[in-house]
Amino acid sequence: MRQSSVDASADEALARMGYKSELPRNLSMLSILGLSFAIMAAPYGLSTTLYITLYDGLSVTIIWGWIFVTLISVAIAASLAEICAVYPTAGGVYYWSAMLSTRRWAPLMSFIDGWLTLVGNWTVTLSIIFGGGQLILSAISLWKEDFVANAWQTVLMFWAVTLVCTLVNIFGSRYLDLINKICIFWTAASVLIILIVLFTMADHLNSAEFVFTEYDSSQSGWPAGWAFFVGLLQAAYTLTGYGMVASMCEEVQNPHREVPKAIVLSVVAAGVTGLLYLIPVLFSMPSAEVLRQVASGQPIGTLFKQVTGSAGGGFGLLVLILGIMLFAGIGSMTAASRCTYAFARDGAIPGFHLWRRVNKKLDVPVNAILLSAAVISLLGLIYFGSTAAFNSFTGVATICLSTSYGLPILISMLRGRTDVKRSSFSLGPLGWIINGITVLWIVLAVVLFCMPYMLPVDASSMNYASVVFAGFAAISIVWYFVYARKHFTGPPVSKEEVMATAGVMTGSAVDPEHAMVEQMKKMPSD
Repeated sequence: MRQSSVDASADEALARMGYKSELPRNLSMLSILGLSFAIMAAPYGLSTTLYITLYDGLSVTIIWGWIFVTLISVAIAASLAEICAVYPTAGGVYYWSAMLSTRRWAPLMSFIDGWLTLVGNWTVTLSIIFGGGQLILSAISLWKEDFVANAWQTVLMFWAVTLVCTLVNIFGSRYLDLINKICIFWTAASVLIILIVLFTMADHLNSAEFVFTEYDSSQSGWPAGWAFFVGLLQAAYTLTGYGMVASMCEEVQNPHREVPKAIVLSVVAAGVTGLLYLIPVLFSMPSAEVLRQVASGQPIGTLFKQVTGSAGGGFGLLVLILGIMLFAGIGSMTAASRCTYAFARDGAIPGFHLWRRVNKKLDVPVNAILLSAAVISLLGLIYFGSTAAFNSFTGVATICLSTSYGLPILISMLRGRTDVKRSSFSLGPLGWIINGITVLWIVLAVVLFCMPYMLPVDASSMNYASVVFAGFAAISIVWYFVYARKHFTGPPVSKEEVMATAGVMTGSAVDPEHAMVEQMKKMPSD
């Protein structure tokens, strides 16, 4: 049997929440930390979105914007970890929204948050892999400076990277624990190597005044102060994936303890890593105007080339970033597929009978992986209509995930934070303040990240984040009225039933064994 006594205890807790354990619990806390760290992939995310802050504030936005968003992200992560410790299931924020709501509002809240989470998982995976495809092609410009990949070359490279990430998730699932751990060491080593190379090989280093106080938004078209906030998309997008790892709760031993810790620690680790990466990049950065003129729109390779003095040297450093990208693509595809599987398990998406199946031979939800890959591959076609598609992908991913995180936190506050009082990761009396800050920031972020990073805009450079968001909203609304309104009830058990089988109900006596049997009857099966 694959289950240890620890696994059995975790599976019993999962059964109390209404689900059968179908996935092997072979991931450690270090592995989940690595997965979250991989999804955020600070050096990669900051590299592929560098073009935003080259226009929207330069050094001040890059450094201080990163620190500001890191602190906000730690607050959001801590708020989510507090809830995750109470309800550790692959449904993540979708499940939490139902459990924290009243019985009347639970189905609707979970349906809304489930779709936000699903779209957020798909689009953050899309943006990671699509940016990776662009970055790979940008390497050609290190030798041929006027090279600009056309739409077909970009989309085909994007599809190739998607295929690799999909195949690893299907056939290499047994190695995911190792892959996630390697990611931590690869990223740390890459940042150290880049730091040493940039500081030792740069012919000229910028002043500390430039690195920490230079603010230039003259090229953005936005008012000077507002450009800083628009530029925060670079940091917010990079640091947005920490909540996705809640989808891995059913593959971890002691998920109520390990996953919350991983969620918070990964943000702290990503924040420190990003700062250690950004400082040498800014000290060695050539003229911002030179980087703005890079034909590929991905200037990090050109920066590396100018500092090292050769295309080969620049490519060597770029390979380190591309390695981080591959870890991020694999990790985000893992989290997106588990989110798809969990949401389909409760009948919340069209064709749910198909997407909730787990391949018993491979021990992974193969159909959910394939659906995730198909959706993001089709969304990549937007690039044919907009060369700013990547900016749209990052925007909608940040909006959806941030909003999905904010909903259960807001519900918890409206209900007096009663459920999280029994959390093993309690924020205590500071919970109200931390929760309040996160909700206010998320409201602002939704507005900010629908905006283009520079003005004026035309049809090809417009930020289509709001359009993609509206498209998925339309699909979910139609599905809700066609099917979900009458058939979708949210998670298979209510909060009262979860508490009853845990033996914590007050009032009349409860027979936990009887309640467990009743819940097992309600669990979905094919």
